[in-house]
Amino acid sequence: MTVGTGVEMEGVAVLGESTPDARRVLTPEALAFVVRLHRRFDGRRRELLAARTERQHAIDQGQVPDFPPETASVRAAEWKVAPCPADLQDRRVEITGPTDRKMVVNALNSGASCFMADFEDALSPTWLNVVEGQANLQDAIRRQIDFASPEGKEYKLAEKTAVLIVRPRGWHLTEKHVLVDEEPISASLFDFGLFFFQNARELISRGSGPYFYLPKMENRLEARLWNDVFAFAQDELGIPRGTIRATVLIETILAAFEMDEILYELRDHAAGLNAGRWDYIFSVIKKFNRRGDFVLPDRAQVTMAVPFMRSYAELLVKTCHRRGAHAMGGMAAFIPSRKDAEVNRVALAKVREDKERETGQGFDGTWVAHPDLVPVAKEIFDRVLDGKPNQKDVLREEVEARAEDLLSVGIADGKVTEAGVRLNVSVALQYVDAWLRGNGAVGINNLMEDAATAEISRAQLWQWIRHRAPLAGGEVMTPDVYRQIRDEEVARLCEGRDPNDRCLREAVELLDKLVLGTEFEPFLTIPAYRLLD
Repeated sequence: MTVGTGVEMEGVAVLGESTPDARRVLTPEALAFVVRLHRRFDGRRRELLAARTERQHAIDQGQVPDFPPETASVRAAEWKVAPCPADLQDRRVEITGPTDRKMVVNALNSGASCFMADFEDALSPTWLNVVEGQANLQDAIRRQIDFASPEGKEYKLAEKTAVLIVRPRGWHLTEKHVLVDEEPISASLFDFGLFFFQNARELISRGSGPYFYLPKMENRLEARLWNDVFAFAQDELGIPRGTIRATVLIETILAAFEMDEILYELRDHAAGLNAGRWDYIFSVIKKFNRRGDFVLPDRAQVTMAVPFMRSYAELLVKTCHRRGAHAMGGMAAFIPSRKDAEVNRVALAKVREDKERETGQGFDGTWVAHPDLVPVAKEIFDRVLDGKPNQKDVLREEVEARAEDLLSVGIADGKVTEAGVRLNVSVALQYVDAWLRGNGAVGINNLMEDAATAEISRAQLWQWIRHRAPLAGGEVMTPDVYRQIRDEEVARLCEGRDPNDRCLREAVELLDKLVLGTEFEPFLTIPAYRLLD
């Protein structure tokens, strides 16, 4: 077939626009590489996704997750992951964000230890966003990313920049603009393969390496697949095995029961685990969506201090440090206000409390969403680390791994309120609206919202309606209550806008399907992706 970049390859079609960036990153050699990855590994990917569906059915039928008995020997044995590369020893503050050119420069210059360039939750995967993101990273690695904004502001890299880590899309997603044998290519293999092929040798020559964050995994077999992909990719390019390093986001409740096993499967490539708090909360709602005893209160009340979240975080630290891996803390999503000093004072106090809790639990580093938060988080970790690059010596041996602690989701004085319903409706609508316009990281109410927080918003609405959650004011959550609040929020959002605006109209229609459907949709980004050009 003739592909969009002007190359012919049997059984392959590139449907995306042939832009200069697309031609530059999707060279014939790079395309052939990602196609080889897809043809070799996509069958296993599909099998693992089918196994997720089977596991969900078992949970729906009453199965209670637990630590797998068949891997007890892995959990009991003494082993460690491979030693950490020198430039990943100190990860005390990591900034995250999408891969647009301005963000890449600002994040690399932010003073953070690392920058996680995100092709997943913070990126709306339009074809242009995906290929331009790859081109921007390619330029940044080669220090060729200087540019001037339309307003005339110049952007250039500082002499010392953050270490680059890339998050490809999860196993559940596809890239519809590239067809292999008439099927969309795996987005995970496309994102990883393109970046690795174009940049691995260059990164190594500059004293770093190809480093990745791996999202949304649910078990050790999904980690094994990534490990096999890494081994194959390194062999194909003649790069020594173990050069790739990956940090796994523990952002599903099922993965929390297999943290040791996930590190073991990736042990030659593992760099650590991260407490992906927002997706983790979403996963709890999703996996137990049929159970009334798993109904969570307003999102703002589900903090890292509540028992089930604290248990998950402490088990992650214990697991990582026993295995010689980094334990990375969660996101501080606050966006400082340029106008309201009181908003900043209150929010920064919460950020400090959050990061002090993480250092006290033994985390080696943390995430922030905005450059202004880098000094705040860094100060707290500097004080605790006291000259050390990390605190892997904090073994947390007193922490017990008990399934009931991970599954006890009750929150003292937790309530579902009308304000919480209204906030979820507003955030979900605004985020989906922006996502359909091509923006996957959206500032709403001084918080950086991405797909994970939008998932919580729509999932809670579905859960509250299904289980007729009582509201604090005495009402019960019903479809009619949702519709009334939705209409009010839509009217507010439409002030000064065209009420027939396509993206907002599609956002409302999609949210209705997600919230009012009889079955729980596993990921909002899958039906939303069908609406993207």
